[in-house]
Amino acid sequence: MRLANHERNAMDLRTTPVHLGLGSRAKPVEGFTWDPEVLQAYSAAVAADGADGRMVMIFDGDGLGDHWESHPAGDELVVCLSGSVTVTRDVDGELDRVLLGPGEATINPAGVWHVVDMEGPTSILAITATLGTDHRPRTDTRPTECVGTPGPEEAP
Repeated sequence: MRLANHERNAMDLRTTPVHLGLGSRAKPVEGFTWDPEVLQAYSAAVAADGADGRMVMIFDGDGLGDHWESHPAGDELVVCLSGSVTVTRDVDGELDRVLLGPGEATINPAGVWHVVDMEGPTSILAITATLGTDHRPRTDTRPTECVGTPGPEEAP
């Protein structure tokens, strides 16, 4: 995993997310995967951006999300590009559901647990404050005990 300084060619945001950092910098994240070691390397590489750093990525899928997540460092923008998606948030113990179609978006507030369910083949664009992001398995209708990846402040 490395942050590229300048990319002049087209990038596929499904495989190469872009990190938005301080000073209005946009850097492709080459070699990105969801492997814990790569996530820790990414966190270390962008640590200087703190809570102002954002990851931009496209996700394709179909079906129920397998985990809840929370982004304590900032809000997350979720945009439905195609298909249909339901974003469910646990707000003070109450479930809040937002159905999105193509071109529609919602904002997950900082620190709010949420899960994304794609109804049929769907693509979404997410702009996420990744610092300290936490994941919990989806074993029920609400987030349960934390077993997610450590935030960058907890990384070795």
